[in-house]
Amino acid sequence: MMGHRQVEQAALFYEFSLEKHIPSDHLLRSVDRFVDLQEIRQDLAPFYSNIGRPSIDPELMIRMLLIGYCFGIRSERRLCDEVHLNLAYRWFCRLGLEGAVPDHSTFSKNRHGRFRQSDLFRRVFESVLRRCIEERLVGGEGFAVDASLIKADANRQKGIEGDKGLPPEAAGRAVDEYLAVLDDAAFGAATEVTPKFVSPSDPAARWTGAHGGQAFFAYSTN
Repeated sequence: MMGHRQVEQAALFYEFSLEKHIPSDHLLRSVDRFVDLQEIRQDLAPFYSNIGRPSIDPELMIRMLLIGYCFGIRSERRLCDEVHLNLAYRWFCRLGLEGAVPDHSTFSKNRHGRFRQSDLFRRVFESVLRRCIEERLVGGEGFAVDASLIKADANRQKGIEGDKGLPPEAAGRAVDEYLAVLDDAAFGAATEVTPKFVSPSDPAARWTGAHGGQAFFAYSTN
């Protein structure tokens, strides 16, 4: 016998629980048990004004970014679409069924503004690391980092010897940005080693012969 055609009809009332809908073995359930973001609002308080409209909850944005990292969603625009549609993502973000998802532009403004100025990502990373140590997942006594090389768009034949420094005529946007952060440990100040060659077009790149062939300018991504 042919089955009845299913026609959706609007109901006056719905009874639906996100908590019951998410499988017990879902990855986000495992992550959620160890995520503690209570200190975020306190850390970011100095970077918000006391007047004006209420902002997007910073914990919501961090939870959305965690989803992006866990599931390889690199586009902020796509991340917002996925959180809007996926029930498990909504559950993890505490949005419920009707909670509004922030616009993708909000992420860019906060990542390059409040989050960077407040060093928030480092604080979140350190809190996760402390939890891993408490759970005895890591010893916390030492670590090793393996970097991947990304070739820079810089001509190896136009490199300048590092001990000579960049000439005044090489000034440009890339050089200005390089000099502005030269004392920052994240951009090379952590080492006193003078680079063998410096690229005038991309001075932040480093000269390397790690691949065993001709040396070239590259970045290390950890």
